[in-house]
Amino acid sequence: MQGQPVDHHYLLRSPVTSSCIPRNWENVFANDQLLTIEDVDFCHSHLLLIVKDRQKYGLYSVSLPLSNDKVGGHLQEFNLQKLPFPDHVSQIFPGPNYDFNSSTMRFTITSPVMPDAVVDYDLLSGQWTIVQQQNLLYERTRVLYGSASSTSNSRIPNNLSENSAADESTWNDLSEYYACDEYEVPSYDGALIPLTILYSRHRKTNGENPGLLHGHGAYGEVLDKRWRNEMKSLLDRGWVIAYADVRGGGGGGRKWYHDGRRTKKLNSVKDYICCAKFLIEREVVQEAKLAGCGYSAGGFLVASAINYCPDLFRAAVLKVPFLDPTHTLLLPILPLTPDDYEEFGYPGDIEDFRSIRECSPYDNIRKDALYPAILVTSSFNTRFGVWEAAKWVARVREYSIYDPSRPVILNLTTDIVEENRYLQSKEAAMETAFLIKMVDS
Repeated sequence: MQGQPVDHHYLLRSPVTSSCIPRNWENVFANDQLLTIEDVDFCHSHLLLIVKDRQKYGLYSVSLPLSNDKVGGHLQEFNLQKLPFPDHVSQIFPGPNYDFNSSTMRFTITSPVMPDAVVDYDLLSGQWTIVQQQNLLYERTRVLYGSASSTSNSRIPNNLSENSAADESTWNDLSEYYACDEYEVPSYDGALIPLTILYSRHRKTNGENPGLLHGHGAYGEVLDKRWRNEMKSLLDRGWVIAYADVRGGGGGGRKWYHDGRRTKKLNSVKDYICCAKFLIEREVVQEAKLAGCGYSAGGFLVASAINYCPDLFRAAVLKVPFLDPTHTLLLPILPLTPDDYEEFGYPGDIEDFRSIRECSPYDNIRKDALYPAILVTSSFNTRFGVWEAAKWVARVREYSIYDPSRPVILNLTTDIVEENRYLQSKEAAMETAFLIKMVDS
């Protein structure tokens, strides 16, 4: 494999007793563009594979030792045993499986319609055991929707089908109340952008719901679509929560990441705008009630999209955003600048510099344009310069058309919000109140 370009993870093997220097490595599985390996784990009797079929995650077990006749073949040739779990799984993380001789493997499963579940799978008995999962189905939920609570049984029967966990209520699943739809949205150049939409089954009305579109699209990181309790307040008010897996993130392999970085960074912004227009054109969200939300580099994405289409959004929440790459990347003494050269480009290169200026939220604020209501949060203890948020807010206030119903608010703290549970709850409440006030009122 040395010197060969690859788009996804791959698994190699070499004999332990090999005396060759360098070692001879061979591919265990043939490259498959549709069924790709995301992670692996081992025990003495099985190989566990976390794979992704397009945008759907799966967990498969393969008995060890592997047959030499099959090594180098496609995954489907290895008699894969698919481990069952609910639909709409957004990510699977292997746990601390330190005991190689144990047949029980631990995983964390995340989903937009289910609180995170830490589960053990016994490969010998074929049983899931839920080790830890929050149960949100309390009496208030039953009163709100007039339906019965799910059972609290933590054992899952072994007779589950491949595509459905037969008794999904054992997972403390919320799909009885909230629906999750998945789309592929054509971008400006024909690329298909995965879009995940979450909404209340009891409050959905075509063309009348407010919406919140999340995005990140940087560093090859997979967009976090897990269930968060603070979303429940918006969902129960009829909001649509959407997630756009734009290029530059980790949703589609290395090529997907490279197509949204450096001189191609504008692809991420245009992908996000296309997803926003899709929500409005398909009447998933009311035209004047769409808000954007981005954290860190996601704030860069949302702010750039607002510069291009300020009339597309009614409100936006930018959390510790990266807003002034043109000036920040000229200062290599800052802690994140060397890493950001790989993501946004090196300003000493003329092509990279032009791309940075083209996407920079600070340098492309429109004059005499009506901007949406914006809440920017940052901290004096964050790795990002707090001055970026301050100067961006000041310039938006100066350049844009003043409208008291569309304030541009800057909220600064002296503490690290991510390390303080109370401050996290306080900030989440403020963001939710801001969105309801600006969009839903």
